[in-house]
Amino acid sequence: MSDAASAQPIRPFPVTHRGILAIAVPMTLAYLSTPMLGIADMAVIGRLGDAALIGGVALGAVIFDFIFATFNFLRSGTTGLTAQAFGAGNRTETQAVLLRALLLAGVIGVAVIALGRPLLALALFGLGGSPAVQAATTTYYDIRILSTPFALANYVLLGWLVGLGRAGAGLMLQTVLNGANIALTVLFVLGFGWGMAGAALGTTIGEAITACLGLLIVLPSLDRSARPSRATILDRAALIRMVAVNRDIMIRSFALLFAFGFFASRGATMGDVILAANAILMNFFLVGGYFLDGFAAAAEQYAGRAVGARYRPAFVRSVKLTLGWGYMLAFLAAAVFALGGPLAIDFMTANADVRATAREFLPWAVLTPIAGVLAFEMDGVFIGATWSRDMRNMMLASLGLYLAVWWWAEPALGAHGLWLALLVFLSARGITLAWRCRARVKATFG
Repeated sequence: MSDAASAQPIRPFPVTHRGILAIAVPMTLAYLSTPMLGIADMAVIGRLGDAALIGGVALGAVIFDFIFATFNFLRSGTTGLTAQAFGAGNRTETQAVLLRALLLAGVIGVAVIALGRPLLALALFGLGGSPAVQAATTTYYDIRILSTPFALANYVLLGWLVGLGRAGAGLMLQTVLNGANIALTVLFVLGFGWGMAGAALGTTIGEAITACLGLLIVLPSLDRSARPSRATILDRAALIRMVAVNRDIMIRSFALLFAFGFFASRGATMGDVILAANAILMNFFLVGGYFLDGFAAAAEQYAGRAVGARYRPAFVRSVKLTLGWGYMLAFLAAAVFALGGPLAIDFMTANADVRATAREFLPWAVLTPIAGVLAFEMDGVFIGATWSRDMRNMMLASLGLYLAVWWWAEPALGAHGLWLALLVFLSARGITLAWRCRARVKATFG
């Protein structure tokens, strides 16, 4: 712990079940609503009955999922830095974090727009598709790429609100985003007959409306007496710290994307039936993850606040409470997947071979929330504490173990070996972070 940090006063604050739930429940609802943007575009375009247009939306959604996942660190990094400034009672720095992150979001957003055409060409080269599908994707992409600065600003605003514990306001903004997107897309596509352009424009305007509303909510609430100066906002050390934290989170996110992409690609080499079955079963993991992410967000806020306040009891209790709630939800999700899994599989596919194969591998999917819960919660703790370098390193170590287990298990066990490697990866992430957490707590709090 630095001399400057140790000179700061300890600022005790309570950590309660009610406080944890006040963040976790709204954020769970917000995360569950996230897929609505792509789903709404797909559903509305699907009403037109043109397969090329549906394919264009599907490819466009993949491209933007990758772009926005790359820069999702703007949300999590902002949450951690904001929570720490809030815990330290530093109102000037709390506001400076917001303005720095918005500046970074604007710079990245403009850069992505400027590089739009090369990015599209690279994406279409990798994704393929017929000429008609690629033409539809291009129409969608050229308009929706303009939403990037607004989308990234929304990440920052959500992260800042969560860092302050104002998850209800974050949920409200997410609700506005999804509601505006759905309403505008229906109006532009089915009402005005604008097709792909209408779908992209609806999403773009929805992002812009939400960003403007978020700024209208956030900016008037800033304390004028603690307004940061331009020099404070552009402070070199603070900017370097923000970039370093975000860089490590981005590397961690890329490693995670690679792990799941590798899982899908290995399934594809085993045939269409196993690929389809694995894709269906991964939805179980994703649904479980959305529920666990709410408590990870609570861990981000409370862990970061405790680090800023230099109050170890709050840090320890927040870890215990979020883990307790996380494990309870994980076992509940596993029970629901075990009991309702066969029905869900039958609902998602009518193919008898895929159904049978998915049932064979269902026990592995049932275990994913239990194997992953520690990683989800520890991610929240490390993001809030801005121990991003350790999070990055433990992710890379777990990824190495994942590939080593796959190298042995897939030849021996086939697709079961692939699932075993995935569960080892999820478990290793949580275990390595928990192991590293003990040393970081001692170094941070003494």
